[in-house]
Amino acid sequence: MRTAVLLLIVANVLLFGYARLDRAAHSEAGRLGEQVQPDRVRVLTSQQVAALGPAKVAALPDVCVEWGPFTETDRVRAQADLEPLALGRLVSQRLVPADATWWVNTGPMAGRAAAERRAAELRAQSIDDLSVVDMGRGQFTISLGVFRTEAAAGARAEALHGRGVPGARVEPRAPGAMLAMLVVRDPPQPAVVRMKELQAQYPGSDLRVGPCAPS
Repeated sequence: MRTAVLLLIVANVLLFGYARLDRAAHSEAGRLGEQVQPDRVRVLTSQQVAALGPAKVAALPDVCVEWGPFTETDRVRAQADLEPLALGRLVSQRLVPADATWWVNTGPMAGRAAAERRAAELRAQSIDDLSVVDMGRGQFTISLGVFRTEAAAGARAEALHGRGVPGARVEPRAPGAMLAMLVVRDPPQPAVVRMKELQAQYPGSDLRVGPCAPS
């Protein structure tokens, strides 16, 4: 009888120990590891994130949309275009070197007044994606777009010639010049949609989507 009681006690102890070990093996950390499945996690490239569409981009955490590059005049105009979205502190800017960029312009003109008159004439031809640029030493020109490659700038100049805009020429940006990128952190969906719409009004500008740079 005593032997049977002892065997029963030992069996209960073993059963209790097994239950504790089983719970430890299936702890919160263990269950989380099963749920995460690291082998199925992959990091998306900027192009893949951009392809998700405005709604999914807006739902991603700690994601920034960069728009540009812009000359100072275009940056001011682009920020004004974004003001109705009331993004506030979500918008910032960073400067990038313009050494590897090309731009299309109308050539130097003596005085801002002459440049403004020419700009008005171009707008009358429905060419709105332009800006007056101060070249220094009393000379001004009209920028008709900044591009990352000479080929893209050449295509823009040819298109302008076809629309009756003579004198549009392609030139490299001056070494050391800086352009601005507008950065929108964790953008709401309407902002992503609007920026994609506005991009067409700023020839040579790109929208890049990716992780936000450390502040």
